[in-house]
Amino acid sequence: MNPHAPTTPNASRAKPPKPKLRATVSFMLKYKALYLLAVPGVVYFLVFKYVPLLGSVIAFQNYNLFKGFTGSPWAGLTHFQKMFAHYDFLRILKNTIYLGLLDIAIAFPAPIVLALLLNEVRRLAFKRTVQTIIYAPHFLSWVIISGIFVGILSPSSGFVNTMLGWFGIEPIYFLVENAWIRPVLVGSGVWRDVGYGTIIYLAALTSINPELYEAAEMDGANRWKQTLAITLPSLLPVITVLFLLKIGDFLDFGFERVFVFQNSLNLESSEILDTFIYKAGLQQMQYSYATAIGLFKSIVGLTLLVIANTLSRKATGESLY
Repeated sequence: MNPHAPTTPNASRAKPPKPKLRATVSFMLKYKALYLLAVPGVVYFLVFKYVPLLGSVIAFQNYNLFKGFTGSPWAGLTHFQKMFAHYDFLRILKNTIYLGLLDIAIAFPAPIVLALLLNEVRRLAFKRTVQTIIYAPHFLSWVIISGIFVGILSPSSGFVNTMLGWFGIEPIYFLVENAWIRPVLVGSGVWRDVGYGTIIYLAALTSINPELYEAAEMDGANRWKQTLAITLPSLLPVITVLFLLKIGDFLDFGFERVFVFQNSLNLESSEILDTFIYKAGLQQMQYSYATAIGLFKSIVGLTLLVIANTLSRKATGESLY
């Protein structure tokens, strides 16, 4: 170094932090309580959602329990080829897609409609009673729900078939006929979760400015026109976000919901990817094969989510990211 080189007063000082970084740190310190509250949730997702993703590597191995990840031999795309070559795979995939479409078409709009109806109820005691009744099924396990539906749909003593008998209709075996098992699966899911699903929409409805309804009423708009012009547009951001999340879970219809209703007689229409993974992975101990099917399901869900999010952002301006 040249000892005669000119020096500046700031030459020995450290560079000041960037304004953006300083603003970020200041913001986090200001809302440190909220960030501390978020820590358990972040840890949960890291431990139970992201770390297990590393196990997806066994989809490309002939996994051996005793050799582990590092000792199991690599198999490449063998298990994916086996999956697509399976004689029942297309039928199982079709069942999963069909049930997913029914769930989106029926189960997704049901909480929205119910929330709009509850929002019109003016008697607070009646409204709270109805909410308590429709929330209760969500806290029941699928085993209990299946028992309830078995009792209601029983061909000999069930309420539904008894009522059909009043009109001279022969008993219908809802839980063993392939033509009826899909409506039962979707209907049981709606009955269980429709009430609980209204919570988010009812919360969003409370944020709508009442003056908008007063102005619309002064202009002569009835309740139906107010719903179309004010309520639904105000709910659109919430509906969009929940719909995109639903699209991401399109192939994830729910193992428990199907498994408790499934039997050898309705297997043709009730077998989905989740139950197939259970049978291949746990019952037949084909861990790599089951992981390959699960990875395929996740990739399809992620692809659908990205496409739907892009289309939503361009069409409505609302998106997840």
